[in-house]
Amino acid sequence: MVFRTFPERGGSTEPYGIDEAHNLLEAARKILDAEAVMLRGGIALGAITALLVGCTADKPAPTGFVVSAPLYAVGGNSGGNGDVNFGTHMTGAEEVFTPVPPSTATPADSRAQGQAIFRVNDDGTVDFRLIASNIDNVIMSHIHCGPAGANGPIRMWLYPVVGPAGAPGPSGAGPQNGVLASGTFNPTGITCPDGTALITAIRAGLTYVNVHTNDGVGAPNTGPGDFPGGEIRGQLDDHNH
Repeated sequence: MVFRTFPERGGSTEPYGIDEAHNLLEAARKILDAEAVMLRGGIALGAITALLVGCTADKPAPTGFVVSAPLYAVGGNSGGNGDVNFGTHMTGAEEVFTPVPPSTATPADSRAQGQAIFRVNDDGTVDFRLIASNIDNVIMSHIHCGPAGANGPIRMWLYPVVGPAGAPGPSGAGPQNGVLASGTFNPTGITCPDGTALITAIRAGLTYVNVHTNDGVGAPNTGPGDFPGGEIRGQLDDHNH
């Protein structure tokens, strides 16, 4: 936020009169309007990434914290926006946790935050960008088939490779803050177990994105940075929830 100060009334310690107060308020309004225009014109991925990092680092997970600004502008058939954007905000609280062996730690303890945004192109391919911040030891990330409140199978790898098949990255990789992965994939022919096309399932809210972690030391599920089954998750749809 930018703060503006106004000079004292020249040569007098008396308070401003009503007319002068109105003039000051009008001047302030014009300044704020101009700065709002500049701010709206300057929104970019770097700002979103900085917000995720700044709002999560070394702080408890905020209640109701959501970053919903799209990373791609929604449009018609021009400018590479042939279809529609879809995305999700990821937190530990969204994970459906099934610890093996039993553990007192859960992904809900994690202070990590994530945002995944996707854009369908005219040719049916999908561009994506995946942000994950305040998280340690990321080993993989995917799109899974499954409704909210249920786990399901992997259908598209997003990290460390992009495509329908892949393998986890190394354990114990350390802190991650910012863009984890970006790229393009082709969902043609990819279906969920019930035969629904992946893109159709995404639009219906029947898929989710999650990010998995592993510190590579001892038993899994020991706490943030060590949830191989998934540390943060978000249900994917065309409303960028």
